[in-house]
Amino acid sequence: MNTCDQNQNYTTDHCNNQDHPRLTVQNLTFINANSTSETEYDGGGAIFVRGGRLKVVNCRFFNNVCAETGPDVGGGAIRIFDQYQDLPVYIINSTFGGGPVYGNSGSNGGAISSIGVSWAIINSWFSYNSAVGNGGNPAADGTPGGGSGGAIYNDGFTMTLSILGTLIEHNTVNAYGSAIFFITNDNSGNIIIDESTIRSNTGGTWYPDYPGISAHEDTSIEVTNSTIK
Repeated sequence: MNTCDQNQNYTTDHCNNQDHPRLTVQNLTFINANSTSETEYDGGGAIFVRGGRLKVVNCRFFNNVCAETGPDVGGGAIRIFDQYQDLPVYIINSTFGGGPVYGNSGSNGGAISSIGVSWAIINSWFSYNSAVGNGGNPAADGTPGGGSGGAIYNDGFTMTLSILGTLIEHNTVNAYGSAIFFITNDNSGNIIIDESTIRSNTGGTWYPDYPGISAHEDTSIEVTNSTIK
C-alpha cells in the first residue's frame, strides 16, 4: 500500500499524510513471502506500507524475508514509512516467527522495520527473527550495512514504541539491538513496555540501559510489570 503512488489520486497536499486507504489484515497467515528482488519498495517481505493506516489483528508471519544487506532497509515481515498524522500502527494478537524454523529475516528488523512510525504492539509474540545485515547504519567501512533490530527496528524522528502484553525472545542480530533497535534523530522518541517479557535475544552490542534494547542514552524507556533479561 503506497499513498504516494502517482497512479493514485492524492487526497492531501502531502501524499504521506493521508487518512485513506485504511488497511486491516486479520486472521491471516503470511508465509514464505520474499521481497529481495524489489528495487523500489525494498523491505517488507510480506507487507510494505507508505501512508494511510495499517492495523494487523490475529495474524501470523512465518519465514518471510526481505533484502539481506543494507544500512536502512528491513522488515522481514512488515516495512512501513509514515502513517496518517503520525498515528500508531496497531499489531494485536499476532505472531512473528514463533519457532526455530518459522522466523522472519531481513537486513534490519527481522520482523518489523519502520521510518518515523509509532507502534502499539499488544498481546503479540516475536521469536526466532533475525537481522542478518552487517555493519550497522551508517555502514562501517568495508561492510554492506545493517544487522540491527532482531525483532523490531525503529528509526526516524518523534515516535513512540508501545509494547504491551508481548513476548520478545530468541531473536538475533549482527550489529545492534538483539530485540529492539530504536533511534530517533532528534532524541524525542520514547518506549513504553508493560506486562511484557524480553529475554534470550542474542548478538550485537551497545545496550546502555536494558539487555536487548539499543537506544540513545537519553531515550525515555518506561518499564512496568515486565521482565527484561
